[in-house]
Amino acid sequence: MGLLQIEHRGAVAVLTLNRPDKLNALPELEDGEAFRDACEAFNADQGVRCVVITGAGRAFSAGGDVKAMQARAELFEGSGVAIRGRYRRVVHRIVRSLYELEVPLIAAVNGPAVGLGCDIAALADLRVASEQAKFGVPFLKLGIIPGDGGAWVLPRAIGYARAAELLFTGELIDAATAERWGLVNRVVPHERLMDEAMALAAKIAEQPPHALRLGKALLRQGREASYEAILEMSASAQALSHLTDDHIEGVTAHIEKRKPSFKGE
Repeated sequence: MGLLQIEHRGAVAVLTLNRPDKLNALPELEDGEAFRDACEAFNADQGVRCVVITGAGRAFSAGGDVKAMQARAELFEGSGVAIRGRYRRVVHRIVRSLYELEVPLIAAVNGPAVGLGCDIAALADLRVASEQAKFGVPFLKLGIIPGDGGAWVLPRAIGYARAAELLFTGELIDAATAERWGLVNRVVPHERLMDEAMALAAKIAEQPPHALRLGKALLRQGREASYEAILEMSASAQALSHLTDDHIEGVTAHIEKRKPSFKGE
């Protein structure tokens, strides 16, 4: 059985990291292709309006396989050139695939999210955490650095100073601290985690799919582009939105004081 378990619940796709015997450790050599294939399929399917990613068992993801590191096996085998190539083909393919997801991504963090697991959670647009969740990036304790782009991802999620504290100390923080730091949107009782994440996903999935994807793209670009560039992008995206049937449906529903029914047209 592969790492990813995919389930479609209406317009919401649930992506489960399914390696519970290893605390959903990442990555094995085929994992990059698995993430790429799943995310490309979600992007191509206009029926998918939101994705929820979670972990099977008691962890979201414990990050890298330290036994493989010690043995210098699999991802970590061979020369520095070989290891660099595998990071680019496997680890970077995982994070690029998630970052390039066109629909909103919710991380339902059910337990420890450590190292690559923490950075995957930080790549999500929204994060809902179980009270049993923990977060950390203890790369330095293993004598390595974030090879997954975490030095870019984490400061954008919680700010430079908080990211520096997590990286430089290697300590884990609990769910309550993560919420206080802005790493998660909310903390919920463990047994309610998926219900709460799915309720949030359902609200998102009610939105018109074309405008939803455009809105996410603008938010992402807004973190890097100039205000002038965003204004130009916004004008173009808005012009396209005005020509959709969903726009007319939204306006009509508002005037008629009823709930809109968006069809992605």
